[in-house]
Amino acid sequence: MADVKPTDRIFLRDAQCRAFTATVVAVDGDRVALDATAFYATSGGQPHDTGTLSFASGEAAVTDVRGHDVVWHTLDGEAPPAGTPVRGELDWERRLALMRTHTALHILCGVIYNTWGVSVTGGNMAPLSARMDFEFDPLPEGFAKQVTELVNAEIAADRPIEISFLPRAEALADEDLIRTKVNLIPESVQEIRVVDIVGLDKQADGGTHLRSTGGVGRFEVVKTESKGKANKRLRIALHDA
Repeated sequence: MADVKPTDRIFLRDAQCRAFTATVVAVDGDRVALDATAFYATSGGQPHDTGTLSFASGEAAVTDVRGHDVVWHTLDGEAPPAGTPVRGELDWERRLALMRTHTALHILCGVIYNTWGVSVTGGNMAPLSARMDFEFDPLPEGFAKQVTELVNAEIAADRPIEISFLPRAEALADEDLIRTKVNLIPESVQEIRVVDIVGLDKQADGGTHLRSTGGVGRFEVVKTESKGKANKRLRIALHDA
């Protein structure tokens, strides 16, 4: 297959985009690459979006989305040929649930770092539920109740969430970003996307988020688990407020 130009990833600039137009630039079996997309591709612990692609000869469900520079969309149905104009539409209920979850995890990271000085070591999410691991040994007494109250207070504060793009050197010099390990991002990435929950948490991050914390809903720590001497896992869920 000939080299395919990088996809314009609309979601990096506008997480509120629900529908878009684009052109098929490559086909690989049941997968198509587009010149632009609002479908989030699985990465950084955030699952892919789903939805539909419509074109002159029909419509196909988007069941999986993968890739970084070139984003490939797996279709349930016959893939349209290269050069076909398409209209993409996201399953907005799923996207919104994932944005609520991802934003909640950033709030959780900020609360734990600002209160206990502890960093995150890993995590994963699904719509309205997630797990996240932290360097605790042991968990403080009454931790689950305290962190639940603190996170819900930050949600109620309705803090604005700002997206910016920084040159790599500038991002590396930002003390607020050091703990998010910007230096682990491949050196080929010279522009760092930053998600800033104003006054609470700032991280280098490629995922989709709400415009403010108030839309997250009610946060709950469902369970805490020990995954090693200095690795404790929190399982969380979100509920409609």
